[in-house]
Amino acid sequence: MANTLFSRAFLIVSTLVLSSTSFLTEARFVVEKSSISILDPSDIRSKHDAAIGNFGVPDYGGSMVGTVVYPDTGATGCSPFEGDKPFRSKSSTPTILLLDRGGCYFALKVWNGQQAGAAAVLVADSVDEPLITMDSPEESSDADGYLEKIGVPSVLIDHSVGESIKGALKKAANVVVKIDWSESMPHPDQRVEYELWTNSNDECGIRCDEQMNFIKNFKGNAQILEKGGYTRFTPHYITWYCPHAFLLSSQCKSQCINHGRYCAPDPEQDFGMGYQGKDVVFENLRQLCVHRVANESNRSWVWWDYVTDFHIRCSMKQKKYSKECAEEVMRSLHLPIEKIKSCMGDPEADVENQVLKIEQDLQVGRGSRGDVTILPTLVINDVQYRGKLERIAVLKAICAGFKETTDPPICLNGDLETNECLENNGGCWQDSHSNITACKDTFRGRVCQCPSANGVQYRGDGYKSCEAVGPGRCMVNHGGCWSETRHGLTVSACTESDLTGCHCPPGFTGDGYRCEEIDECKEGKVCQCDDCTCKNTWSGFECGCRGDKLYILEHDTCIERHTSKFGWFLTLLVLAAVVAASMAGYIFYKYRLRSYMDSEIMAIMSQYMPIDNQQNQVVHHEAEPLQQRSSV
Repeated sequence: MANTLFSRAFLIVSTLVLSSTSFLTEARFVVEKSSISILDPSDIRSKHDAAIGNFGVPDYGGSMVGTVVYPDTGATGCSPFEGDKPFRSKSSTPTILLLDRGGCYFALKVWNGQQAGAAAVLVADSVDEPLITMDSPEESSDADGYLEKIGVPSVLIDHSVGESIKGALKKAANVVVKIDWSESMPHPDQRVEYELWTNSNDECGIRCDEQMNFIKNFKGNAQILEKGGYTRFTPHYITWYCPHAFLLSSQCKSQCINHGRYCAPDPEQDFGMGYQGKDVVFENLRQLCVHRVANESNRSWVWWDYVTDFHIRCSMKQKKYSKECAEEVMRSLHLPIEKIKSCMGDPEADVENQVLKIEQDLQVGRGSRGDVTILPTLVINDVQYRGKLERIAVLKAICAGFKETTDPPICLNGDLETNECLENNGGCWQDSHSNITACKDTFRGRVCQCPSANGVQYRGDGYKSCEAVGPGRCMVNHGGCWSETRHGLTVSACTESDLTGCHCPPGFTGDGYRCEEIDECKEGKVCQCDDCTCKNTWSGFECGCRGDKLYILEHDTCIERHTSKFGWFLTLLVLAAVVAASMAGYIFYKYRLRSYMDSEIMAIMSQYMPIDNQQNQVVHHEAEPLQQRSSV
């Protein structure tokens, strides 16, 4: 579990094929250290070196004073401790947990200590030996569950120091120690120089994911530091060379460029399929030249944009890891492609590549810096950073590299806005007819992400294209579907009833992205009657009739528009007869109605007043008796 030369799984390759003899035999790994001081009890007061763990979050530039606790059981820390955070501090002084080396990964011990409430973890070596670095475990499904979650610092201490602390604790003494990282990061001047040894291969497991996530998340901070002149950043890439005896082997040919001088492991570890190691070397070289050329024009920070965009747009997983995709990214960032090609040189030439030769020389450590043997490696002010690659942790380590009172404002504020969208729209997609853009400014730097605007959702890669989808998509460029206007009439393959697809409208044929007009007249399925004629029109057709006939659409037929003079005479005669009959009927109807009304009125009036003939009849009947009486 101590450091080995190639502890990262994706860098382990056959030493017969990809090795540098001098590099292997002279490799020198430097242990980065903090200090630990025993403050109490006084009889063991002392100061010692401690090796910073290569995971978790070392407190660069700071220190921690705490009370040491040594567990009664499970002192190796290989199993979770019982209880609810049993080592959580019950006072203002944090708890520093002391554990023994052995039995499991260093990182697992620290994770279990963190879960138990410890603010920091000391691991006591089991033998008397020079300090080593507690490294992260090699890629494994077990470590994936907790490695990135470790957020407390940890250090390895000498066996003798551990025994002194344990002896004092057995006497029931209160042991107080100070872990100090304030001098772990040198600060020679007012500018911090740092470098990242990385890799363009994105199919190497958890380590590749770790470094790419860091580059994406740290990009905004890095660019602000660089633009402000606070830092100078340089990317680096590890390569090996192929031993002369194996230059003609298929392994060297597939993994090396420039006749075996610069090599990288096969991404799939299968020489017969997929991408080859030389593809990785060539893209590594391109990324180096992107930085070199951009630096010449005082735009060195563009490297962060290029690497981030390349990883998103040209990944191996999507089978887009290629020269063509790389050049598309460079165009979107307005990088001079020809200059970069010139910097890269000819990968088939049997000569040294000046850019990669410098990289191989820099792999060997000088002064206080050890050899670079693992990826990713971050070097700040010539000291290798220890701890996980995480935005805030790295920013704090870089800030610790400034002299006191000279730190830039960014060191006091981790949440930043970079305003990268103001220049060239950040290289992202933008609608040429509106202000809608895929560029979004975040503290990580600009992100190219298709937006949601005016009730319309856009979908695409965010760099070259974004298309409207869902409800309302047809209002925006016809939803990306075919459309054409002729004679003032626009037809489109976009319909609101279909939220995703494009379908040519009636009268057209095609896939919806290209539609061609159908000539219905030639197909002979319309205007089929004997006297019918057909005329093709934009988006439809028109039926007519030969001669002077009239077309009836409902029946798809033609009828005569004009008749003979005799026919007209008969028609007029019939119409006159109909009119006369109608008038006679109307007069008869009015006469009958009037007679009926008169009789009704008379019947009603007779009930209320005498009528002349009725009065005469009454008088006549009354006079007869009078006449008879007078004659007697």
